[in-house]
Amino acid sequence: MGLANTPGSTRSASRKSQSHYYDLIVVGGGPGGVPAAIAAARNGARVLLVERYGFLGGMATTGLVNPYMSFRAGEKVIIKGLFEELLNMLAENGALLRDRQHFEAEAMKWLLDEWCLQNGVDLLLHAFATGVRMKDSVIEAVEVHHKGGREAIAADLFIDSTGDGDIAALAGAPFEIGRTEDGACQPMTTCFRMANVDTERVPSRKDVNTLYDKAKEAGEVKNPRENVLFFSSVNPAVIHFNTTRIIGKSALSAQSLTEAELIGRQQIKEMVRFLKSSVPGFENAYLMKIAPQIGIRESRRISGHYALTADDLLSARKFDDAIGCGSYGIDIHNPGGTGTVIKHLQPGEWYQIPYRSLIPQKISNLLIGSRCISSTHEAHSAIRIMPIVAAIGQAAGTAAALSKQKGIFPVELNPGDLRSTLLRQKAFLSNE
Repeated sequence: MGLANTPGSTRSASRKSQSHYYDLIVVGGGPGGVPAAIAAARNGARVLLVERYGFLGGMATTGLVNPYMSFRAGEKVIIKGLFEELLNMLAENGALLRDRQHFEAEAMKWLLDEWCLQNGVDLLLHAFATGVRMKDSVIEAVEVHHKGGREAIAADLFIDSTGDGDIAALAGAPFEIGRTEDGACQPMTTCFRMANVDTERVPSRKDVNTLYDKAKEAGEVKNPRENVLFFSSVNPAVIHFNTTRIIGKSALSAQSLTEAELIGRQQIKEMVRFLKSSVPGFENAYLMKIAPQIGIRESRRISGHYALTADDLLSARKFDDAIGCGSYGIDIHNPGGTGTVIKHLQPGEWYQIPYRSLIPQKISNLLIGSRCISSTHEAHSAIRIMPIVAAIGQAAGTAAALSKQKGIFPVELNPGDLRSTLLRQKAFLSNE
């Protein structure tokens, strides 16, 4: 049964006259949700993007995750399309370093606003999705809670860009959590930034980590992470830190998230004290900003029609229904504490992501447009990064719009039609 015959579509003539009816609703305005919404709108869909915060960007803005990790294979750029368009906008507004990886999150907020509005995407901010209304395997409406109360908003199609797979789970799609042996997920990180740093005097990462080891041995720092990870920023006197490690907490529990946020800020307190007292260049520095939300690496992974594996990635596997590419390798932060498993692809190689991994089982009119596509715990550690998520989002939005045009469910869409459209819109899908 195609989309044209779904219970929701039989009432489409009367519902379309209502202001709160959409072809597509994207839930989650992060690195996947924004490209998903824009891609769908550019392909003719009427789109609503729902975001729980008062601004877009997801982990790039709320989590202060920075910089963009690999979007190249060697010197070859392999993630293009809307992601490359965003990089160009950031660069044109002085919010991107010359390496095109380090960006300014504050400027990104208004750039994403303009990008969505200029492409005809309707926005609903400060709205949290709390449920779905179903008819058999079809989502008819998403229920949101906001200052005005509860509201059910109808659409023909939906994209879950929440990162945690909230909409898919609410609809009853099967999913997995964490690693196979015990369900443990990668640890969380609260990012922060130090300002007024004398960057000319800051030692190398190796030397900073030697000082860090001494501080840990002395009991001055209790952070279980094995090293200090820090980056340059658009502001030359600001250094960005992605170095706290909060273990054993769940992104799917409010109580657990509360505990994680508190632990993260305590670790930052220790790190600030350590930096100012022990690391050259930080003597007069101050804590500029703590991420508004703790960074989540892993929670649900929605079971789709194909689950990506570590072997697919490390062997640079290509797929007939590929919708995006990546070169970032396995990067598993130890769920139990110290240590990180790193496995790289061969230099210059890249893998592809199949369309089948974006289509959840059991739900007919839903696509996944975030890090929680169908994959193993190991593969997820690679495809979770923001550039890859942007490619996934663009593909999900494009697939939704094409499905709407053809009156079919996403699983019925010809991957060749999707790939042709993505290529016309400057995505990179090459096998060579």
